[in-house]
Amino acid sequence: MAFSTPPPVQPGQARGSVVLGVGRDAAHSSHEAAAHTAIAQQLADLLHYDFAGAYVPGQPYSGPLYFVPGDVLTGLDSAAACGIRSASDLFGGVVPDRVVASKAITHPLVDAPTRVPQGWSATFAERVRAVVLPGYSAYAPADARRAGRALLHLGPVRIKPAHGNAGRGQRVARDIGELDAIVADVDEDAFASDGLVLETDLLDLTTWSVGQVRVDHHTIAYYGTQWLTRDNAGEVAYGGSSLRVHRGGFDALLREPLPPPVREAAAQAQLYDEAARQCFPRMFASRRNYDVVQGKDHRGHAHAGVLESSWRIGGASGAEAAALLRLRDEPGRRWLGVRTEERYGSDTEPPPGATVLFHGTDPAVGPLLKFTVVEDDDDT
Repeated sequence: MAFSTPPPVQPGQARGSVVLGVGRDAAHSSHEAAAHTAIAQQLADLLHYDFAGAYVPGQPYSGPLYFVPGDVLTGLDSAAACGIRSASDLFGGVVPDRVVASKAITHPLVDAPTRVPQGWSATFAERVRAVVLPGYSAYAPADARRAGRALLHLGPVRIKPAHGNAGRGQRVARDIGELDAIVADVDEDAFASDGLVLETDLLDLTTWSVGQVRVDHHTIAYYGTQWLTRDNAGEVAYGGSSLRVHRGGFDALLREPLPPPVREAAAQAQLYDEAARQCFPRMFASRRNYDVVQGKDHRGHAHAGVLESSWRIGGASGAEAAALLRLRDEPGRRWLGVRTEERYGSDTEPPPGATVLFHGTDPAVGPLLKFTVVEDDDDT
């Protein structure tokens, strides 16, 4: 999709309005809502739009609308009814069916599956087989048990909710007994609606975050690493991302002299992205983020592949917005380092120069600090 350079904006003149959410779509917690609001305000600055808060159908707004939903939007007709018809209308994505926004599309179903979800593409799973880990998706207990038994020949199997995030709900089966116990713990209705992903478990792994974001005529691509932390209850939670951001899209990024592991991860992400564009032609997204893992299985064999997509505002989006603004203000710059971080506890303070997305006590998770910071000015 081509984006033209907008006309100059006069001081005090807004070209449109940035709004949060669509219908029932919203952030899942108060700290997410606050972070999404801060990111939407940055995008309004980028676009020279007004920030108009939560979207209210029928309310008059200044100029065209740019949406910042809290999640992937499902259903092209309902999105179009709000004025979202292309990737230029929102920060995030729109998919025709719920399964397209899940981890499940990454892997094939077993032969003669008991249940096939609406919108499933066997072609996509086949197209990306070379750039993902050995694995299967399943929407029925019998299918999950068959898939797990096939994978156990390669070693322990990681089992994940297809719509899970930040590592929550993942378990590892080392033998048939553990596999059957894990599958038995999943409610059959949850199987039918959400599905499970089963794939080879890796050791000594690195997870890369590779993405492309396009907002109006501003485009960035990046690679980086992410990490997990412990929340106030001691549970595993997203801890942050450190990104190396490049002006332009995936093609521009891959023309750079990248370190070999980064080049492999970026090339796999681009192939996965292109397969999604071709196999799900009705979907569209302005934010296209992919988790890519590199590691060894329990036999010592190396594996690398895309774990999942994120076509919605995410944990790294504060860093993405900060990078877009800095590169807008410095048109000669090609590279930028930026970090986003989440710190739990009551004694946290943001570092100098940070943009704070949330700093307070969330009713659900307790005290939390979320911030972004530009890490360096090295344009190499």
